[in-house]
Amino acid sequence: MLQKVILGALVCCALGPVHAEVIAPDALIKNTVAEVTAIIKQDKDIQSGDQKKINVLVDAKVLPHFDFQRMTQLAVGKYWRTASPEQKQSLVTEFRNMLVRTYTKVFTVYRDQTIEVKPFRMAAGDTEVTVKTVISKPGSQLTLVDYEMKKAADGWKVFDISIEGVSMVMSYRGTFASQIQESGIDGLIKTLSDKNTSSADGDVIKAVAK
Repeated sequence: MLQKVILGALVCCALGPVHAEVIAPDALIKNTVAEVTAIIKQDKDIQSGDQKKINVLVDAKVLPHFDFQRMTQLAVGKYWRTASPEQKQSLVTEFRNMLVRTYTKVFTVYRDQTIEVKPFRMAAGDTEVTVKTVISKPGSQLTLVDYEMKKAADGWKVFDISIEGVSMVMSYRGTFASQIQESGIDGLIKTLSDKNTSSADGDVIKAVAK
């Protein structure tokens, strides 16, 4: 599941600055697929895991196009209402950092996958849409990846990714709820912080707060 989430995130990894004219959500994704795959294929440093280059690219191309506050709110669920403003900010920061640690891995696992954006229709006035994609790799089963997107003042933002019908954000809700019930919101914040400061290989990966 983790690798599929990582590959799913690939589609959003080369989103450039949003211009005055808001690009349709499916076009925004479709237009970036060729660019990001070209970058990964041509940059041997990224393929080999150059963390500095990966972090710079993720910070510039990925983070501005995700609604991390909404993602965190959905993952925390009903407990979000009882959190203090300071706790909410800490939750967003740590959840964001955790997701960044996941997304940076996309650049080292991508090889010969192809991504197809499925036919898309959007009614006038829609502010929330689902963009469906299919990831394929020779010799492997197709992976269905859906992007839940919401229109913001500065363009469309991703607030959830579903892999084979399983919501990435909602999949955290049960774990987060158990942690909060056991040790409170501060306990969840500490757990996320601990995971963000020591990954399996000992690297420390931090997202720069906007």
